[in-house]
Amino acid sequence: ILDVGRGPDWLFVRLKCPSDTAPNFDGLADRIWELLEQHFTFRLVFELEELAILPSQLIGQLVLLHKLIHRHDGMLRICGLSEYNQQVLALTRLEAQLPQYPDRTAAVMGLPTKPR
Repeated sequence: ILDVGRGPDWLFVRLKCPSDTAPNFDGLADRIWELLEQHFTFRLVFELEELAILPSQLIGQLVLLHKLIHRHDGMLRICGLSEYNQQVLALTRLEAQLPQYPDRTAAVMGLPTKPR
């Protein structure tokens, strides 16, 4: 289930994960891409606070979404991943393609996630 919000030049999509059902991520990239086109923006903050485990199926959809957005000179930023899910994403070596931030504000501002 997707909860969609709009900000100046950005679309915010929060993934809602009911605990009583196993999520199916088939076609997620296409659904979000349609939302981006409807809102005439190609900047997305994907909020994943409610995601307990980052499954490979979702990672594949995020990579596909990144490619779609990148072709239109847009941006995809992820926020709210648990520490465990950050480690899962790091193991895939996709941090550059799927930059992650602690929250929506940091994602929009592009603030570094670690102090330099």
